[in-house]
Formats: sequence, C-alpha cells, structure tokens
Amino acid sequence: MEPNRQQLRLMQLSSSSLPVGSFTWSQGLEWAVEAGWITTPAAFKRWQIQQMEQSFFCVDLPLFSRLYHACEQDDVASAARWTAYLLACRETHELREEERNRGAAFTRLIKSWEPDCPIDWLPLFAKSQLCGMAWLGVRWEIDVQSLALSLGYSWIESAVMAGVKLVPFGQQAAQQLIIDLSDHFACGFETAFLRADDRLGAATPLSAIASARHETQYSRLFRS
Repeated sequence: MEPNRQQLRLMQLSSSSLPVGSFTWSQGLEWAVEAGWITTPAAFKRWQIQQMEQSFFCVDLPLFSRLYHACEQDDVASAARWTAYLLACRETHELREEERNRGAAFTRLIKSWEPDCPIDWLPLFAKSQLCGMAWLGVRWEIDVQSLALSLGYSWIESAVMAGVKLVPFGQQAAQQLIIDLSDHFACGFETAFLRADDRLGAATPLSAIASARHETQYSRLFRS
C-alpha cells in the first residue's frame, strides 16, 4: 500500500468515529468523580498520567508490540498467548467486558474490510481490539510505532471526552489536556517497547477499585 493510503488508513483507525464503542466506557473514571477523587482538570491530568505510566505503558503498548510481531510471523499460538495475558491484566469484570466488546465490534469491521482474513485469527480479534489492530496494521503495511501512536491518541482523546462529561470541564480545557497528555505520552513511548516480559503488568489499584465500584454505581452515564 502506498504511503498516502497508509496515512489515511491510520487516520481512520485513530478517529473518534470508529464504531468500536470506545466512548461508552469510562474505565473507572465515573466512580472516581463520584467519590470525589477527581474534581478539577489538574486532578484529572494526574489520574490519567498515572493510568498511562502504570498501565498503558506497562500493558497495552508492550503487548501490542508482541501481538504485531506475532501477526508478522503468522503465529496464531503466540498471539493467543499474549491476548490471554492482556485479558488477565484487565482487573475487573467491567474492564474485561470492555476489551471483549470493543474486540467484537472491531472484528465486524475487519470482516467487512478484509473478507479473506484467515478464519483462525477471528476468535482472537473478538477477544481484544489490540490483536485485530495488530493484524490489520501488518495487512495494511502500517509500521508498529505509527499504529501504537494512533492507539495512544485514541485512548487519550476518549479519556478526555469522558472527563468533559463527568468532571466536568470545557472544550478549551479538554484540548489543553489532550496536548499535555500527548506530550507526556510521547516522552515515555519509546521505553514502553523495551519492557521485558517479566516487567509486564499494571499497578493501578485505585483504578481497579473505581472500575469495580462503577459496576454497581446507582446512577451512571457510561457502560458497566
């Protein structure tokens, strides 16, 4: 695929309009606001940086790199192992359901875009969007780092848009937060790819507690 088409495909994958349901989940943020842990844009920024440093950089990015490599090698067994590891790192029922729901939605897109996708891969895509994204990146010849940057931006934008509804704060503050969080993401991006297998795993107990409490929160805007 020529570079211009690759760039356009990359923009499509990072778009907030991609129908995978990312904006229907708050990843514990809704309870954190309800509990009074996050009441200002500054508190939201601290919360998201902690999620980034202790979860996204330690789980999502390094596992995405491994999944991409498995797809390059057409190694279904390795991809299955890392997909299972990813689900094991999702600490609550809610977080695992989000992973599966987004994976199932993304699988439907892949079936439409790439109808000759090998059937052995489809069950893995349905378990995690990361596996489907890795396979599609290899298929469309988009390099792993560019694709990982788009994943990071999508994650940041989804979190900030949830913050707009929940904390709340305005659109100008939201755009500044996207810039600040993107800068922080860029600084730690490279090191996430160097993380060894024995250093994989999240360390965000407050986020796990917030997600678990959100499952039974009386009044909520986001899915559980």
